[in-house]
Amino acid sequence: MGSIRVFRHYISIPLFVLGIVEFVLLVASVYAGAHIRFYYDPAEINTSIGWLLPRSVAFAAILLASLVALGLFQSRLREGTLGIIFRVASAYVVGAVGLAVLFYLLPSLFIGRGALAIAMAVSFVVITGVHLAFVHFAQDSLKRRVVVLGAGTRAGTLMSLRRRSDQRGFKLVGFVPAPGEEQVIPADRLLHIDGSLADYALAHDIDEYVIALDERRKQLPTADLLSCKMSGVEVTDIQTFFERETGKVRLDLLNPSWLIFSDGYNRHALREISKRVFDIAASLLLLLFTWPIMLIAALAIFVESGFRGPILYSQLRTGQDGKPFRVLKFRSMTVDAEKDGAAQWAAVNDSRVTRVGAILRKFRIDELPQIFNVLKGDMSFVGPRPERPEFVGQLAEKIPYYHERHRVKPGISGWAQLCYPYGSSEKDAREKLQYDLYYVKNHSLFLDLTIMLQTAEVVLFGKGAR
Repeated sequence: MGSIRVFRHYISIPLFVLGIVEFVLLVASVYAGAHIRFYYDPAEINTSIGWLLPRSVAFAAILLASLVALGLFQSRLREGTLGIIFRVASAYVVGAVGLAVLFYLLPSLFIGRGALAIAMAVSFVVITGVHLAFVHFAQDSLKRRVVVLGAGTRAGTLMSLRRRSDQRGFKLVGFVPAPGEEQVIPADRLLHIDGSLADYALAHDIDEYVIALDERRKQLPTADLLSCKMSGVEVTDIQTFFERETGKVRLDLLNPSWLIFSDGYNRHALREISKRVFDIAASLLLLLFTWPIMLIAALAIFVESGFRGPILYSQLRTGQDGKPFRVLKFRSMTVDAEKDGAAQWAAVNDSRVTRVGAILRKFRIDELPQIFNVLKGDMSFVGPRPERPEFVGQLAEKIPYYHERHRVKPGISGWAQLCYPYGSSEKDAREKLQYDLYYVKNHSLFLDLTIMLQTAEVVLFGKGAR
Protein backbone atom coordinates (compact mmCIF):
# COMPACT_ATOMS: atom_id res chain seq x y z
CA MET A 1 0.00 0.00 0.00
CA GLY A 2 1.22 3.51 -0.75
CA SER A 3 -0.10 6.98 -0.14
CA ILE A 4 -3.05 8.92 -1.44
CA ARG A 5 -3.18 12.66 -1.98
CA VAL A 6 -6.02 14.63 -0.45
CA PHE A 7 -5.91 18.18 -1.81
CA ARG A 8 -2.20 17.59 -2.68
CA HIS A 9 -1.25 16.50 0.87
CA TYR A 10 0.09 12.94 1.13
CA ILE A 11 -1.71 10.57 3.50
CA SER A 12 -0.52 7.05 4.23
CA ILE A 13 -3.11 4.54 2.99
CA PRO A 14 -2.58 2.21 6.01
CA LEU A 15 -3.15 5.14 8.38
CA PHE A 16 -6.16 6.27 6.32
CA VAL A 17 -7.64 2.75 6.59
CA LEU A 18 -6.85 2.71 10.32
CA GLY A 19 -8.73 6.00 10.69
CA ILE A 20 -11.80 4.59 8.96
CA VAL A 21 -11.70 1.42 11.08
CA GLU A 22 -11.38 3.39 14.31
CA PHE A 23 -14.18 5.76 13.27
CA VAL A 24 -16.48 2.76 12.73
CA LEU A 25 -15.44 1.29 16.09
CA LEU A 26 -16.15 4.59 17.84
CA VAL A 27 -19.61 4.69 16.27
CA ALA A 28 -20.21 1.10 17.36
CA SER A 29 -19.08 1.95 20.91
CA VAL A 30 -22.03 4.31 21.34
CA TYR A 31 -24.44 1.55 20.30
CA ALA A 32 -22.67 -0.83 22.69
CA GLY A 33 -22.84 1.72 25.52
CA ALA A 34 -26.55 2.31 25.00
CA HIS A 35 -27.41 -1.40 24.84
CA ILE A 36 -25.31 -2.21 27.91
CA ARG A 37 -26.91 0.70 29.80
CA PHE A 38 -30.45 -0.46 28.91
CA TYR A 39 -29.79 -4.20 28.66
CA TYR A 40 -32.99 -4.92 30.60
CA ASP A 41 -35.19 -3.08 28.07
CA PRO A 42 -33.59 -2.13 24.70
CA ALA A 43 -36.77 -0.31 23.73
CA GLU A 44 -35.91 2.26 26.42
CA ILE A 45 -32.96 3.46 24.28
CA ASN A 46 -35.20 5.34 21.87
CA THR A 47 -37.23 6.83 24.70
CA SER A 48 -34.33 7.91 26.95
CA ILE A 49 -31.67 8.78 24.38
CA GLY A 50 -33.23 9.03 20.93
CA TRP A 51 -31.86 8.17 17.50
CA LEU A 52 -28.32 6.86 18.05
CA LEU A 53 -26.84 7.41 14.57
CA PRO A 54 -26.30 11.22 14.66
CA ARG A 55 -25.12 10.99 18.28
CA SER A 56 -22.67 8.19 17.53
CA VAL A 57 -21.29 10.00 14.46
CA ALA A 58 -20.73 13.19 16.49
CA PHE A 59 -19.09 11.14 19.28
CA ALA A 60 -16.81 9.40 16.77
CA ALA A 61 -15.88 12.62 14.96
CA ILE A 62 -14.85 14.41 18.18
CA LEU A 63 -12.78 11.51 19.51
CA LEU A 64 -11.13 10.76 16.17
CA ALA A 65 -10.18 14.43 15.83
CA SER A 66 -8.68 14.23 19.32
CA LEU A 67 -6.66 11.15 18.35
CA VAL A 68 -5.35 13.02 15.31
CA ALA A 69 -4.61 16.09 17.43
CA LEU A 70 -2.50 14.03 19.83
CA GLY A 71 -0.31 12.76 17.00
CA LEU A 72 -1.54 9.16 16.84
CA PHE A 73 -1.88 9.30 13.06
CA GLN A 74 1.54 10.78 12.34
CA SER A 75 3.54 8.63 9.95
CA ARG A 76 6.69 9.41 11.95
CA LEU A 77 5.31 8.48 15.39
CA ARG A 78 8.11 6.84 17.40
CA GLU A 79 6.26 5.94 20.61
CA GLY A 80 6.38 2.50 22.22
CA THR A 81 3.47 0.73 23.89
CA LEU A 82 3.34 2.96 26.99
CA GLY A 83 3.72 6.10 24.87
CA ILE A 84 0.78 5.13 22.67
CA ILE A 85 -1.40 4.30 25.67
CA PHE A 86 -0.53 7.67 27.20
CA ARG A 87 -1.38 9.48 23.96
CA VAL A 88 -4.71 7.67 23.61
CA ALA A 89 -5.55 8.51 27.24
CA SER A 90 -4.61 12.16 26.64
CA ALA A 91 -6.74 12.18 23.48
CA TYR A 92 -9.71 10.94 25.49
CA VAL A 93 -9.25 13.74 28.02
CA VAL A 94 -9.21 16.27 25.17
CA GLY A 95 -12.15 14.46 23.54
CA ALA A 96 -14.15 14.58 26.78
CA VAL A 97 -13.74 18.35 26.86
CA GLY A 98 -14.76 18.55 23.21
CA LEU A 99 -17.85 16.42 23.85
CA ALA A 100 -18.80 18.59 26.84
CA VAL A 101 -18.64 21.69 24.62
CA LEU A 102 -20.63 19.92 21.88
CA PHE A 103 -23.37 18.81 24.27
CA TYR A 104 -23.54 22.31 25.74
CA LEU A 105 -23.95 23.88 22.29
CA LEU A 106 -26.17 21.10 20.90
CA PRO A 107 -27.95 19.43 23.85
CA SER A 108 -30.07 17.39 21.43
CA LEU A 109 -26.98 15.24 20.71
CA PHE A 110 -26.44 14.30 24.37
CA ILE A 111 -26.20 10.53 24.86
CA GLY A 112 -26.83 10.35 28.59
CA ARG A 113 -24.30 10.04 31.39
CA GLY A 114 -24.51 6.27 31.82
CA ALA A 115 -24.38 5.33 28.14
CA LEU A 116 -21.68 7.94 27.49
CA ALA A 117 -19.46 6.63 30.30
CA ILE A 118 -19.78 3.06 29.05
CA ALA A 119 -19.15 4.14 25.44
CA MET A 120 -16.02 6.02 26.51
CA ALA A 121 -14.70 3.03 28.48
CA VAL A 122 -15.48 0.48 25.77
CA SER A 123 -14.04 2.60 22.98
CA PHE A 124 -10.88 3.41 24.96
CA VAL A 125 -10.08 -0.28 25.39
CA VAL A 126 -10.92 -1.13 21.77
CA ILE A 127 -9.13 1.84 20.19
CA THR A 128 -6.01 1.32 22.32
CA GLY A 129 -5.91 -2.37 21.39
CA VAL A 130 -6.44 -1.73 17.66
CA HIS A 131 -3.83 1.02 17.56
CA LEU A 132 -1.23 -1.09 19.36
CA ALA A 133 -1.97 -4.08 17.12
CA PHE A 134 -1.63 -1.90 14.02
CA VAL A 135 1.69 -0.36 15.10
CA HIS A 136 3.29 -3.62 16.25
CA PHE A 137 1.86 -6.19 13.84
CA ALA A 138 -0.31 -5.02 10.95
CA GLN A 139 1.75 -2.11 9.69
CA ASP A 140 4.77 -4.12 8.52
CA SER A 141 2.60 -6.32 6.31
CA LEU A 142 1.14 -3.23 4.62
CA LYS A 143 4.48 -1.64 3.70
CA ARG A 144 5.29 -1.06 0.03
CA ARG A 145 8.36 -2.90 -1.23
CA VAL A 146 10.68 -0.38 -2.88
CA VAL A 147 13.76 -0.82 -5.08
CA VAL A 148 16.05 2.15 -5.76
CA LEU A 149 17.67 2.59 -9.17
CA GLY A 150 21.09 4.04 -8.36
CA ALA A 151 23.77 3.50 -5.75
CA GLY A 152 25.58 6.83 -5.85
CA THR A 153 25.29 10.11 -3.96
CA ARG A 154 21.60 10.72 -4.65
CA ALA A 155 20.68 7.17 -3.70
CA GLY A 156 22.82 7.53 -0.58
CA THR A 157 20.47 10.18 0.80
CA LEU A 158 17.90 7.42 1.30
CA MET A 159 20.20 5.79 3.84
CA SER A 160 19.22 8.63 6.19
CA LEU A 161 15.80 6.96 6.45
CA ARG A 162 17.19 4.20 8.63
CA ARG A 163 14.89 4.28 11.64
CA ARG A 164 11.80 2.10 11.76
CA SER A 165 9.64 5.20 12.11
CA ASP A 166 11.26 6.67 8.97
CA GLN A 167 10.21 3.59 6.97
CA ARG A 168 6.71 3.32 8.40
CA GLY A 169 5.09 3.12 4.95
CA PHE A 170 7.73 1.27 2.90
CA LYS A 171 10.54 -1.26 2.97
CA LEU A 172 13.78 -0.63 1.04
CA VAL A 173 14.49 -3.95 -0.68
CA GLY A 174 17.80 -2.76 -2.15
CA PHE A 175 19.69 -0.55 -4.59
CA VAL A 176 20.49 -1.29 -8.24
CA PRO A 177 23.87 0.24 -9.20
CA ALA A 178 24.27 1.97 -12.57
CA PRO A 179 27.30 1.29 -14.83
CA GLY A 180 30.17 3.65 -14.07
CA GLU A 181 28.45 5.22 -11.06
CA GLU A 182 30.53 5.91 -7.96
CA GLN A 183 28.90 3.72 -5.34
CA VAL A 184 28.28 4.90 -1.76
CA ILE A 185 25.79 2.19 -0.84
CA PRO A 186 27.15 -0.77 1.20
CA ALA A 187 27.68 -3.91 -0.87
CA ASP A 188 25.16 -5.93 1.17
CA ARG A 189 22.36 -3.54 0.08
CA LEU A 190 23.07 -3.85 -3.65
CA LEU A 191 20.89 -5.79 -6.07
CA HIS A 192 22.01 -7.15 -9.44
CA ILE A 193 19.08 -7.65 -11.79
CA ASP A 194 19.87 -9.78 -14.84
CA GLY A 195 16.48 -9.64 -16.54
CA SER A 196 14.00 -6.82 -16.98
CA LEU A 197 12.85 -4.58 -14.14
CA ALA A 198 9.24 -5.57 -14.81
CA ASP A 199 10.01 -9.29 -14.48
CA TYR A 200 11.99 -8.68 -11.27
CA ALA A 201 9.10 -6.67 -9.81
CA LEU A 202 6.67 -9.48 -10.60
CA ALA A 203 8.95 -12.17 -9.16
CA HIS A 204 9.79 -10.30 -5.94
CA ASP A 205 6.53 -8.41 -5.26
CA ILE A 206 8.09 -5.00 -5.87
CA ASP A 207 5.57 -2.16 -5.63
CA GLU A 208 7.75 0.78 -6.65
CA TYR A 209 11.00 1.79 -8.32
CA VAL A 210 12.59 5.04 -7.13
CA ILE A 211 14.85 6.81 -9.64
CA ALA A 212 17.98 8.05 -7.84
CA LEU A 213 20.63 8.02 -10.58
CA ASP A 214 23.38 10.63 -10.27
CA GLU A 215 23.46 10.93 -14.06
CA ARG A 216 20.34 10.02 -16.03
CA ARG A 217 21.60 10.63 -19.55
CA LYS A 218 22.21 7.30 -21.31
CA GLN A 219 21.64 5.45 -18.01
CA LEU A 220 17.89 5.68 -17.52
CA PRO A 221 16.26 2.42 -18.77
CA THR A 222 13.29 4.24 -20.28
CA ALA A 223 11.71 1.31 -22.12
CA ASP A 224 12.06 -0.97 -19.08
CA LEU A 225 10.54 1.64 -16.75
CA LEU A 226 7.68 2.22 -19.19
CA SER A 227 6.96 -1.50 -19.08
CA CYS A 228 6.93 -1.33 -15.26
CA LYS A 229 4.58 1.64 -15.31
CA MET A 230 2.17 -0.06 -17.71
CA SER A 231 2.28 -3.19 -15.53
CA GLY A 232 1.13 -1.27 -12.44
CA VAL A 233 4.51 -0.82 -10.74
CA GLU A 234 5.01 2.75 -9.52
CA VAL A 235 7.97 4.71 -10.86
CA THR A 236 8.91 7.72 -8.72
CA ASP A 237 11.60 10.39 -8.77
CA ILE A 238 13.67 10.47 -5.57
CA GLN A 239 12.66 14.07 -4.77
CA THR A 240 8.97 13.18 -5.03
CA PHE A 241 9.60 10.05 -2.95
CA PHE A 242 11.16 12.14 -0.17
CA GLU A 243 8.32 14.65 -0.38
CA ARG A 244 5.75 11.90 0.03
CA GLU A 245 7.50 9.95 2.79
CA THR A 246 8.98 12.77 4.88
CA GLY A 247 6.67 15.72 4.25
CA LYS A 248 9.52 17.96 3.09
CA VAL A 249 11.28 19.10 -0.07
CA ARG A 250 14.95 18.06 0.09
CA LEU A 251 17.21 21.02 -0.69
CA ASP A 252 20.19 18.85 -1.63
CA LEU A 253 18.13 17.13 -4.34
CA LEU A 254 16.27 20.21 -5.52
CA ASN A 255 16.67 21.71 -8.98
CA PRO A 256 14.66 24.39 -10.82
CA SER A 257 13.19 21.92 -13.35
CA TRP A 258 11.56 19.85 -10.60
CA LEU A 259 10.00 23.00 -9.14
CA ILE A 260 8.78 24.12 -12.56
CA PHE A 261 7.24 20.83 -13.68
CA SER A 262 5.94 19.44 -10.38
CA ASP A 263 2.39 20.17 -9.33
CA GLY A 264 1.52 22.61 -6.55
CA TYR A 265 2.58 26.19 -5.83
CA ASN A 266 -0.87 27.29 -6.97
CA ARG A 267 -2.38 30.66 -6.13
CA HIS A 268 -5.92 31.35 -7.20
CA ALA A 269 -8.75 33.58 -6.02
CA LEU A 270 -10.89 30.82 -4.49
CA ARG A 271 -7.98 29.54 -2.39
CA GLU A 272 -7.13 33.07 -1.22
CA ILE A 273 -10.76 33.76 -0.24
CA SER A 274 -11.25 30.42 1.53
CA LYS A 275 -7.98 30.84 3.44
CA ARG A 276 -8.92 34.34 4.56
CA VAL A 277 -12.35 33.16 5.76
CA PHE A 278 -10.67 30.26 7.54
CA ASP A 279 -8.14 32.61 9.18
CA ILE A 280 -10.82 34.95 10.51
CA ALA A 281 -13.06 32.13 11.76
CA ALA A 282 -10.20 30.23 13.41
CA SER A 283 -8.79 33.39 15.02
CA LEU A 284 -12.13 34.48 16.46
CA LEU A 285 -12.79 30.96 17.76
CA LEU A 286 -9.35 30.80 19.37
CA LEU A 287 -9.83 34.26 20.86
CA LEU A 288 -13.18 33.17 22.31
CA PHE A 289 -11.58 30.24 24.16
CA THR A 290 -8.24 31.81 25.12
CA TRP A 291 -9.09 35.34 26.26
CA PRO A 292 -9.09 34.27 29.96
CA ILE A 293 -5.63 32.70 29.47
CA MET A 294 -4.42 35.87 27.76
CA LEU A 295 -5.75 37.98 30.65
CA ILE A 296 -3.97 35.80 33.24
CA ALA A 297 -0.75 35.91 31.17
CA ALA A 298 -0.90 39.71 30.96
CA LEU A 299 -1.41 40.02 34.73
CA ALA A 300 1.45 37.59 35.45
CA ILE A 301 3.85 39.53 33.22
CA PHE A 302 2.76 42.83 34.79
CA VAL A 303 3.23 41.54 38.35
CA GLU A 304 6.61 39.92 37.63
CA SER A 305 7.92 43.14 36.09
CA GLY A 306 7.04 45.11 39.22
CA PHE A 307 3.90 46.72 37.74
CA ARG A 308 5.88 48.79 35.26
CA GLY A 309 7.28 46.73 32.38
CA PRO A 310 5.46 46.39 29.03
CA ILE A 311 3.17 43.38 28.68
CA LEU A 312 3.31 43.12 24.91
CA TYR A 313 6.16 43.72 22.55
CA SER A 314 6.22 44.13 18.80
CA GLN A 315 9.04 43.14 16.53
CA LEU A 316 9.70 43.63 12.83
CA ARG A 317 9.24 40.44 10.80
CA THR A 318 9.23 39.52 7.11
CA GLY A 319 5.80 38.76 5.67
CA GLN A 320 4.34 37.59 2.37
CA ASP A 321 6.36 38.60 -0.70
CA GLY A 322 9.05 40.01 1.60
CA LYS A 323 6.89 42.84 2.99
CA PRO A 324 7.79 43.80 6.59
CA PHE A 325 5.21 43.95 9.39
CA ARG A 326 5.26 44.14 13.19
CA VAL A 327 4.36 40.93 14.99
CA LEU A 328 2.73 41.04 18.45
CA LYS A 329 3.71 38.74 21.31
CA PHE A 330 3.48 38.59 25.06
CA ARG A 331 6.83 39.70 26.45
CA SER A 332 8.68 36.60 27.63
CA MET A 333 12.18 38.08 28.00
CA THR A 334 13.68 40.82 30.08
CA VAL A 335 13.11 44.36 28.83
CA ASP A 336 16.80 44.74 27.92
CA ALA A 337 17.04 41.38 26.10
CA GLU A 338 18.74 43.07 23.13
CA LYS A 339 20.16 46.13 24.80
CA ASP A 340 22.99 46.38 22.26
CA GLY A 341 20.46 46.47 19.43
CA ALA A 342 21.80 43.35 17.71
CA ALA A 343 19.36 40.58 16.77
CA GLN A 344 20.06 37.30 18.61
CA TRP A 345 18.78 33.75 18.20
CA ALA A 346 16.89 32.34 21.18
CA ALA A 347 18.90 29.56 22.85
CA VAL A 348 18.20 26.58 25.09
CA ASN A 349 17.79 27.79 28.70
CA ASP A 350 18.18 31.36 27.47
CA SER A 351 19.06 33.55 30.48
CA ARG A 352 17.05 36.43 29.01
CA VAL A 353 13.77 34.50 29.42
CA THR A 354 11.80 35.42 32.56
CA ARG A 355 10.18 32.85 34.86
CA VAL A 356 6.71 33.71 33.57
CA GLY A 357 8.11 33.86 30.05
CA ALA A 358 9.42 30.30 30.30
CA ILE A 359 5.92 29.04 31.07
CA LEU A 360 4.38 31.14 28.29
CA ARG A 361 6.92 29.81 25.79
CA LYS A 362 6.52 26.19 26.87
CA PHE A 363 2.79 26.24 26.10
CA ARG A 364 3.06 28.76 23.23
CA ILE A 365 0.88 31.25 25.13
CA ASP A 366 3.29 34.04 24.17
CA GLU A 367 2.14 33.58 20.54
CA LEU A 368 -1.55 34.28 21.24
CA PRO A 369 -1.48 38.07 20.56
CA GLN A 370 -0.64 37.16 16.97
CA ILE A 371 -4.36 36.48 16.62
CA PHE A 372 -4.65 40.22 16.04
CA ASN A 373 -1.96 40.05 13.32
CA VAL A 374 -4.11 37.42 11.60
CA LEU A 375 -7.28 39.49 11.91
CA LYS A 376 -5.41 42.50 10.52
CA GLY A 377 -4.25 40.42 7.54
CA ASP A 378 -0.47 40.50 8.10
CA MET A 379 -0.41 36.82 9.00
CA SER A 380 -2.36 33.65 8.36
CA PHE A 381 -3.40 31.17 11.01
CA VAL A 382 -1.24 28.50 9.37
CA GLY A 383 1.95 29.16 7.43
CA PRO A 384 5.75 29.39 7.76
CA ARG A 385 6.82 31.18 10.93
CA PRO A 386 7.75 34.84 10.28
CA GLU A 387 11.46 35.54 10.61
CA ARG A 388 13.30 38.74 11.46
CA PRO A 389 14.63 40.70 8.44
CA GLU A 390 18.17 40.60 9.85
CA PHE A 391 18.11 36.79 9.86
CA VAL A 392 16.30 36.57 6.52
CA GLY A 393 19.11 38.50 4.81
CA GLN A 394 21.79 36.28 6.36
CA LEU A 395 19.99 33.02 5.65
CA ALA A 396 19.02 33.89 2.06
CA GLU A 397 22.70 34.40 1.21
CA LYS A 398 23.62 30.92 2.46
CA ILE A 399 20.52 28.78 1.86
CA PRO A 400 19.15 28.34 -1.68
CA TYR A 401 15.45 28.98 -2.27
CA TYR A 402 15.08 30.62 1.15
CA HIS A 403 12.99 33.50 -0.18
CA GLU A 404 10.44 31.01 -1.60
CA ARG A 405 9.00 30.52 1.89
CA HIS A 406 7.65 34.07 1.63
CA ARG A 407 5.31 33.15 -1.24
CA VAL A 408 2.52 32.72 1.34
CA LYS A 409 1.61 34.61 4.48
CA PRO A 410 3.50 33.61 7.65
CA GLY A 411 1.46 31.79 10.27
CA ILE A 412 0.95 31.34 14.01
CA SER A 413 1.41 27.61 13.51
CA GLY A 414 3.00 25.76 10.63
CA TRP A 415 4.03 22.46 9.09
CA ALA A 416 7.68 22.99 10.05
CA GLN A 417 6.70 23.59 13.69
CA LEU A 418 4.96 20.22 13.79
CA CYS A 419 7.74 18.29 12.08
CA TYR A 420 10.89 19.91 13.52
CA PRO A 421 11.81 21.33 16.95
CA TYR A 422 12.58 24.97 17.64
CA GLY A 423 15.43 26.20 15.40
CA SER A 424 18.15 28.63 16.43
CA SER A 425 20.89 28.17 13.86
CA GLU A 426 21.56 28.17 10.15
CA LYS A 427 21.41 24.37 10.13
CA ASP A 428 17.99 24.43 11.81
CA ALA A 429 16.78 27.10 9.39
CA ARG A 430 17.87 24.96 6.43
CA GLU A 431 16.03 21.93 7.80
CA LYS A 432 12.85 23.87 8.56
CA LEU A 433 12.91 25.47 5.10
CA GLN A 434 12.45 22.01 3.59
CA TYR A 435 9.17 21.63 5.51
CA ASP A 436 8.15 25.21 4.67
CA LEU A 437 8.67 24.51 0.95
CA TYR A 438 6.43 21.45 1.29
CA TYR A 439 3.71 23.65 2.80
CA VAL A 440 4.12 26.37 0.16
CA LYS A 441 3.87 23.70 -2.54
CA ASN A 442 0.91 21.76 -1.14
CA HIS A 443 -1.01 24.18 1.09
CA SER A 444 -4.77 23.76 1.12
CA LEU A 445 -7.66 24.12 3.53
CA PHE A 446 -7.36 20.41 4.32
CA LEU A 447 -3.67 20.73 5.21
CA ASP A 448 -4.42 23.83 7.33
CA LEU A 449 -7.03 21.89 9.30
CA THR A 450 -4.60 18.98 9.74
CA ILE A 451 -1.92 21.31 11.08
CA MET A 452 -4.40 23.00 13.43
CA LEU A 453 -5.43 19.65 14.91
CA GLN A 454 -1.87 18.45 15.36
CA THR A 455 -0.79 21.76 16.90
CA ALA A 456 -2.64 20.60 20.01
CA GLU A 457 0.13 18.02 20.49
CA VAL A 458 2.76 20.77 20.36
CA VAL A 459 0.90 22.82 22.99
CA LEU A 460 0.06 19.93 25.32
CA PHE A 461 3.50 18.31 25.23
CA GLY A 462 5.53 21.51 24.80
CA LYS A 463 7.30 20.18 21.69
CA GLY A 464 9.90 22.54 20.29
CA ALA A 465 9.34 25.28 22.89
CA ARG A 466 12.25 27.41 23.90
